[in-house]
Amino acid sequence: MHAPISPSGRSPTRGEILLLGTLTAFGALTIDLYLPTLPTIARDFAVSPAMVQLTFSFFFVGMALGQLFYGPLSDRVGRRPAILLGCAVYVAASLACTFAPSIQWLIAGRFAQALGCCAGMVVARAVVRDRYDHRDSARIFSLLVLVLAVAPLLAPSVGGWLAIAFSWRAVFAVLALFGASVGAAVWFRLDESRSAATEAKARGESVVGAYWSLLQNRRLLGYTLVSAFNGATLFSYIATAPDLVIDIWGFSQSQFSLIFAAIAVGVIGSSQVNRHLLLRHSPDRILGVACLFAAGFGVALLAIALLGGSKWMFMAGLFAVLTSNGFIAANALAGALNVDPLRAGTTSGVFGAANFALGAIASATAAALHDNTPVPVAMVIAAALVGAVTAYFTLARPPGGVAA
Repeated sequence: MHAPISPSGRSPTRGEILLLGTLTAFGALTIDLYLPTLPTIARDFAVSPAMVQLTFSFFFVGMALGQLFYGPLSDRVGRRPAILLGCAVYVAASLACTFAPSIQWLIAGRFAQALGCCAGMVVARAVVRDRYDHRDSARIFSLLVLVLAVAPLLAPSVGGWLAIAFSWRAVFAVLALFGASVGAAVWFRLDESRSAATEAKARGESVVGAYWSLLQNRRLLGYTLVSAFNGATLFSYIATAPDLVIDIWGFSQSQFSLIFAAIAVGVIGSSQVNRHLLLRHSPDRILGVACLFAAGFGVALLAIALLGGSKWMFMAGLFAVLTSNGFIAANALAGALNVDPLRAGTTSGVFGAANFALGAIASATAAALHDNTPVPVAMVIAAALVGAVTAYFTLARPPGGVAA
């Protein structure tokens, strides 16, 4: 049988996959729809681009902190209440951004937006683990990439059109409507998946105690670091890509969009290959091999940059690095959530917060070292992928080797 089967014996419907994928893509959509409005916002509020960038910085802080809140909350009160609370916060914050009278108000609104939308991300991961075992959850996470990848492909164009046809405020009005629609879909279509055993365990320990117990688990730490280091490569690329691709290499905005889309399509393709490989191989075996290949690609990318390879060689190496994400992300996430299934929500919170925190550090490092060459970003990417493969083989790899 090719479709993952839940413990209840039921395969996921397309509607369930679409809803879980939308919840997973909440943050990406909120970022990508907003991207084209940055210059207009700077002009309207008469502030510097650096000031507008703070709307991103505070958004990422909110994403990291919020996941640490919603994870244990969903273990304690249930998946549905946690998501619905997040949707309510998101809608209110989006409306606050829509009518923001100043850049300071917008920054605060973006922070609150992040606190709302991260609920969908952290709880959707827990819902998948509630319903599916290790291997099948990895296959579901690979399938969710199809929905997640639509954000960078379509959202910037939609956001740009809204800003031109109406104003940048229309983007936030649409996001408020989107949040309300997702909340309604959760209310009517998403059944509660948290088990009584999970609730009993959550209510029998403090949040701090649960986090402390998880952070002492070597395998959870390993899977989380694998994912965070791997994700740091994408954060680093996003932080430096506009300057590198447009200003230095001379590509147009439309060509830059095509490059971004090609990478998104590559990630979609690799994630779907991963989904089929999981029919024959364990998530850990695929993850270990993928980490080795990704580290090799990262070192090769650094060599291309240091030796002055052409921009086409560098982009080919970058494509190989970033598309390897499709073999790593889903399997690392499934492995982390398999460590302690009764704490799936809290585990998801730790996992997500660490990914955003390390991603922010990597992107800031790549941006700070940027010297109008591809060397700094290649250094950060290579170091991150060496860190990922080290974390897997020293911490995450199951004791006694890996099953086929």
